[in-house]
Amino acid sequence: MVKRVVTALLALVVVGGAVAWLASRDVRYVARAAVEEALILARRRAIAKVVADPATDPATRSKLELVLTVRGFAADSLRLAAGRTYTAYSRVRKDTLVLVLTASRYDRLAEVSWKWPIVGRVPYEGFFDRAEAVEEARRLERSGMDTYLRVSNAFSTLGWFNDPLLSTIVREDSVDLAATVIHEILHSTVWVPGSVPFNESFADFVGYRGAEAFFRSRNDPRNAQRAVARWEDEIRLQHFYDSLAARLERLYARGLAGPALREQRLLLFEAAQAELAGPVGRTLQTIDPRWLVRRPLNNAVVIAQRLYRTRLDLFEGMLAESHGDLVGAIAEVRRRVASGGDPWAALGAAPGR
Repeated sequence: MVKRVVTALLALVVVGGAVAWLASRDVRYVARAAVEEALILARRRAIAKVVADPATDPATRSKLELVLTVRGFAADSLRLAAGRTYTAYSRVRKDTLVLVLTASRYDRLAEVSWKWPIVGRVPYEGFFDRAEAVEEARRLERSGMDTYLRVSNAFSTLGWFNDPLLSTIVREDSVDLAATVIHEILHSTVWVPGSVPFNESFADFVGYRGAEAFFRSRNDPRNAQRAVARWEDEIRLQHFYDSLAARLERLYARGLAGPALREQRLLLFEAAQAELAGPVGRTLQTIDPRWLVRRPLNNAVVIAQRLYRTRLDLFEGMLAESHGDLVGAIAEVRRRVASGGDPWAALGAAPGR
């Protein structure tokens, strides 16, 4: 009798799983992500062993040694919860690891969002398969949405797994590699569910300011200054995309529709592209403006670009109030957002801000 019950329950689970797979896109999506994450974890090797392996090419060995030193700095000097993150290395099968899809209403800056366990509601969706990403983007476009599909070479599981360093990241230069390592470890240290612009902007701030502090600690002024210049470029781009968003809001507030809206949008985006290629691009120190203008602008592009560049002035203000002490600034931000609620309100509530 017990055997028959167990067999029946197993059959029910299998059938239920199959039905859920066929009926629910979310189930298929999560299952695919779980499989890809399992493959990444299965391929990981301890970075120390890869460094010691005579078969490892010198360029890769040098980058992996840098990663170990940076993560040690993040844990010991910046007091971030590094855990076991980036102590292992995983070679992925393809150059493009994840494609990230952002979407927005055509007639306003209103992002499409997806809700997932742990991370909360997020204004993007990641795909390990290009065909699936393109199919979803086209589906949204058919419903009248703007879309933006971009490559991401790194992601964090927020400390749930021992995130390995991926071979897609090792190609980055020393400054961006150091900033990426600190950025992803920061996600394992602080993550406010449902507040992606805060999480990503704070991680970018800590990433580049942390990279600057790291290279200064190693008496490497050239890379330290490059980290400063890279962060200054992020602030310049924040100002540009903030200005563009304000112009778009004014346009959409006019209530235009149909051909009139399409024409005015086109003129506005073309003017913005010319700014990026011209006066704005000429102020950038570390970013090639040709990379920024390689695809046309739309609402989804603007939203995606601003996710990592929201209220960067608040983080700089916290650093100034800490008299340039990055560890103190990080600790103060963490203290203020620890109680939950809107993290921006928690930061903006400081006297005199």
